[in-house]
Formats: sequence, structure tokens, C-alpha cells
Amino acid sequence: MANISNLKMTPPTNRLVGDVPKVGIRPAIDGRLGGVRESLEEQTMAMARGVARLISENLRHPNGLPVECVIADSTIGRVAEAARCAEKFKKEGVGLSITVTPCWCYGAETMDTDPLIPKAVWGFNGTERPGAVYLAAVLAGHSQKGLPAFSIYGHDVQDAGDTSIPADVAEKLLQFARAGLAVATMRGKSYLAMGGTSMGIAGSIVDPAFLEAYLGMRSESVDMSEFTRRMEENIYDPEEYQRALDWVKENCREGKDYNPSGKQHSREQKDKSWETSVKMALIARDLMIGNPRLAELGFGEEALGHNAIASGFQGQRQWTDHFPNGDFMEAILCSSFDWNGIRQPFIVATENDHLNGISMLLGHLLSGTAQIFADVRTYWSAESVKRVTGHTLSGRAASGILHLINSGPAALDGTGQQSKDGQPVMKPFWEITPEEAVACLEATTWHTSNVGYFRGGGWSTRFLTRGDMPVTMCRINLIKGLGPALQIAEGYTVDLPPAVHEVLNERTDPTWPTTWFAPTVTGSGPFRDVYTVMNNWGANHGSISYGHIGADLITLASMLRIPVYMHNVAEDRIFRPSTWAAFGTRDLEGADFRACANFGPLYGKY
Repeated sequence: MANISNLKMTPPTNRLVGDVPKVGIRPAIDGRLGGVRESLEEQTMAMARGVARLISENLRHPNGLPVECVIADSTIGRVAEAARCAEKFKKEGVGLSITVTPCWCYGAETMDTDPLIPKAVWGFNGTERPGAVYLAAVLAGHSQKGLPAFSIYGHDVQDAGDTSIPADVAEKLLQFARAGLAVATMRGKSYLAMGGTSMGIAGSIVDPAFLEAYLGMRSESVDMSEFTRRMEENIYDPEEYQRALDWVKENCREGKDYNPSGKQHSREQKDKSWETSVKMALIARDLMIGNPRLAELGFGEEALGHNAIASGFQGQRQWTDHFPNGDFMEAILCSSFDWNGIRQPFIVATENDHLNGISMLLGHLLSGTAQIFADVRTYWSAESVKRVTGHTLSGRAASGILHLINSGPAALDGTGQQSKDGQPVMKPFWEITPEEAVACLEATTWHTSNVGYFRGGGWSTRFLTRGDMPVTMCRINLIKGLGPALQIAEGYTVDLPPAVHEVLNERTDPTWPTTWFAPTVTGSGPFRDVYTVMNNWGANHGSISYGHIGADLITLASMLRIPVYMHNVAEDRIFRPSTWAAFGTRDLEGADFRACANFGPLYGKY
């Protein structure tokens, strides 16, 4: 049994350079002194305080730190006060803004004109003062000036003295804040390519222009020989290495060696692979975020890291033909726990597929949870399953299932061994108990890698994701002449009878983790049926996040000006900037493409 004493919670911390972004609240007001403005001061500031309280009480950064809100020092009635607010927000590190008002205000004077931060406006639905009139006027100003903003307007009329936030307003405020914080968190951070192109996979041809123009991120790279150098020159913390290796021996259970007897590695080779795999995990983490311990050991330059919020490891084939593969490194870093305890997962994409790595990053920033990286490998129709196993698929699986499986960074959280209200879940790390981390480890076996694929050996994970978890699969693809485009598929993990799973799983590589996924079908378009989802998926990889976060992904994509060309999110959950309606109201997908093309990438002009 895994050792629970080694899996204590680590305190939330910001491991990247730069403060975590804050949410700015802008209380806008009618500037007419002499009775009008004075009568509205308390109501307007109460709205601002209420929004700040809602966000602070309900949201955390993915690193576990609380989300802080900054309220302007005064209500904003004229341009000088808007300027003072902008200056305060700049000093405080505000990354997105929400303007609130119960009344008419001077739109062009009071609006937020920072072109680089997402912005929303909540106009109070009341009859005493025209908050809705200001909302419409200032949104028109945002559209006219090319500064898209999100419109928040309650469904039901409230009394002037009502300081509550209606449920529909709260939902939009939080949806906007989650996506806006993701935008602000990525800005200025790095994607670190550890190696180059893997086996001709286009997603691992890292595109700096995409990272810079759409995400505001740097593109950093190191050759995989840096791993060799650091291992040979002992550029890692030797004390942590020994502690990590001991932890692995105690907590990572070995499984069957599926290689032919004549090609199986010796015990000595397997032990050496463990040692190399643990060193690779330490080195990859240090490359991403740095490690002050290295400076103490005399490696000041290596101690700095690359300030990488996400990374990818090429591996195949130049590395894996000679050295142990990166499966352990990727799987343990992407999980929410290791020898240092329960902590924020890292984002490490297998085969350096930076497009799937960024997709994983989006899911992590929105949900706070670890992500599953997988091949979108096989569509199993109900007829095919019946033919091969004699079993009739039923329930959510009745229309067929997708076999999601890959050798690399399927986080161990993906076992589904965490629980809430008796249901399997994947939690943000600050909610995971030591017992749940142990359960994830015990549901996982580590197998000597298939030497046909990985001549240098290594260790691959094997687990089976529990069914009935709501999940969202997404993927960013780059299209010549169009740029990035996002696809989204919400659905559920499903359970198969053990014997059925075994038959299907043994037809591919049984040393890799499996997630059986049933996307929610709509009967039309790319979601006509499960086969059509598979047939329309734009690449060989997908990122799977816990929860139905498709609506949040759509909101986030609109902020970045990345169109969404395939999704099964209900129309009433979609929340985009108000000006998107000007590009068409009947064909929302087409309007999204036109709006994104019109405004261009968020950082493309700056």
C-alpha cells in the first residue's frame, strides 16, 4: 500500500515569476453633482463590493491562492476618475475589469479602454435609474472603438435597495472572471519546448507567432541533450533525488512486463530506468520553473528556469531510441501529487505537441484540475463491440465510445479515484485528501515500456478511468490562412464490464492508461453521432478536463479571438462579447469566425 504520510498538502504558492492577476471592479456613476451623484454613491459602491465578495468567495487561482479583487478608490463619473482607476489597476496588477452601475453614466468617459485586458459591464436591471441604458450605450462604445466587452444584465427587475446578486448575473460574473483570469495568467509566461518535432507530428512544430499573438506567451526551447548534460554533471538536487527515488519504490507499483521474453530488460536495467526517469522528472520541473537549490549547489544559471507555465517533451524518437522514455516524467508532473506531497499539477505535453499542451493549459486554468493527455485513438461502434466481445453497449455508451489512450502524461488523477458526494471526480489539488492520492497511486501500475516503441526502455502507466465523470475534451488546431481554431466535445467517461474492457484494451498497447469516453451527441452536425465526432476531430491528440467546461472554453476563446468550430455546448450557456451579435445572430458559429477575424488576435497589434 502507498504511504499516506508522504502525501501531505503543500501550501498554495505562486511558482512562476510575476504576481497572480487580480480582478478590477469599476463602479461607474452618473457624474452630475448636486443631488444625482450623491444619491447613487452607496448603491453603486455596494454593487462593486458585492461583485468583489462573490468572486473572492468562489474562485481560486489554479495554484490555490485566493483571487483578489481591487475596487476603484471612488466611483467613476468622469474621465479623470477613469484615469485614476486605470492607474491604480496598473499598479495593483489587475488583469481583467468588471464595470458595475445601477444608473446612467457618461459612456465614453467612464469606460475601460485598456485594449489588452478582458472587460465586462454589469448594468443593474432596475426601474428607478437606467442602468440598462448605460449598459447599452457603453457597449456600443466598446464595439465602435474595437474593444469588445461582455454584457451582464439580470433577467428580472430588482428594487433599488436590493443589494443581492441574482443567480443568472452571478453565473455570468464568475464565467467571465474564470476566463479573464486565464487570459491574464498566461500573459508573459512561457511555453518550453524540450526537444523539437516528434515523429513528424505537426503539433510539435512549435509556432512562436501563435503563442505570442494569441496568448501573449513566450516561446522557449532547449535541446534534449540538456537532460543528458544535467544527469551526467549532477545538476539536480541530490537529496531530493534520493527522496524521490525512495518514494517511487514505495508508491509506484510495478506491473507485468508485456515484452517478449527475449526482449525483456534485466532487473538491473529496469532499476536504472527508474533512476533515469526520476532524474528526468526533476530536471524537467527545474527547466520549467527553476530551483533555488541549484544555485546553492553552484549552478546559478540553471537555477533560473524558463518561467514556463506549460511545456512539452519530444522524446520520440531521438531520445527514446537510446534513453528511457518520458512517460514517468510526464505522468507524475501532470498529476496533483508526487514525493513533495499534494501540489498544483504541471502541464507537460507528450511528443512536444504544443497545441495539445496549450489545450491542457486552458483546461487547467479554468478548472484548477489536472488534465488527461490522450490519443483520440479508436471509435468503437456498438456493433463492433458486440462483434468482438458479445457485449451490448448501453446507457451513455449505447451509441458507441471513443478509446482515449496514450503512453504519456495522463495524470494519475485521471483514475477517477477521488470522490465527491459518492461520485468519482478530479479535484483541484487543494481539495484532494492524502487518502485519495493514495487511491490514485494504488489504481495505477507501472509497466516496462514496449521496447518496440521505446528501445531505450522506461516505464509506462496503466490505469482505467472510472465511469460517470463529466468531462470535456478540447483541442486547438492551426489552419493555414485561418490561424488557431478550437474544438470542444463534452461528454462522460463510461465503465465497461471488466472482461469487455480487457478484450478491447488488449487489442492495443495494454501498458497505457485508458479512458472510455462517450461524447454527448445532438443528432446534427459534427455531433450527429459518436462516429461523426471522431471523424471530425482535427488531430491525433485531445486534452480531457474534468467537468463540463465547454462554455468557459468558448468564453475564453472569444477573449483570445480564437474561433470555435465544433462544440456541443447548449446555446443558452454560450457567453461571448456583446458585439459578436453584430456579426450574425442566426449562425452563431459563423458569427464567431467573422468576429475573431475582424478583431484579430488579442496581442497581434501590440
